[in-house]
Amino acid sequence: MGKITRRDFIKKSGMGTAAFMIVPNVVLGRSHGHVAPSDKLNIAGVGVGGMGRRNLQKMSTENIVALCDVDWKYAAHIFERYPKAKRYNDYKVMYSELLDEADAVMVATADHTHAITAAEAIVAGKHVYVEKPLTHSVYESRLLTRLAKKYNVATQMGNQGASGEGTRLA
Repeated sequence: MGKITRRDFIKKSGMGTAAFMIVPNVVLGRSHGHVAPSDKLNIAGVGVGGMGRRNLQKMSTENIVALCDVDWKYAAHIFERYPKAKRYNDYKVMYSELLDEADAVMVATADHTHAITAAEAIVAGKHVYVEKPLTHSVYESRLLTRLAKKYNVATQMGNQGASGEGTRLA
């Protein structure tokens, strides 16, 4: 075997490292429960102190990148749970500063603000989970439907009353 130069060693080890970065995650651990950080969604939460807390718990395997609530005292326990998430008390400020970094938005604000908060995220191309009621009127519901189709995003409305284990068993 010939002598390996330092240049050859660096070149070949670099190619080996690149191969591991390109190999699909199923080969490197997804089958064993490992999810690469690059495979996680970046989620922003609006209205996190009340029902939003439960919604975020269900999303805690993802990257929670931003949290917004008008009542920081009420939401303090959520801010503490996600210390890396940026904190806001105005969703419009959060959207203008951070929405580009998010893949999806969870909305659990006061009922009458669901539609506008979700619509602005959808127009920005973000997937949206909205706590029930989805909207305040049929018009708002139809608007969100058209926007989701136009901007090709997934939307979901939370409805724990119909999705709980007790209901499924009944």
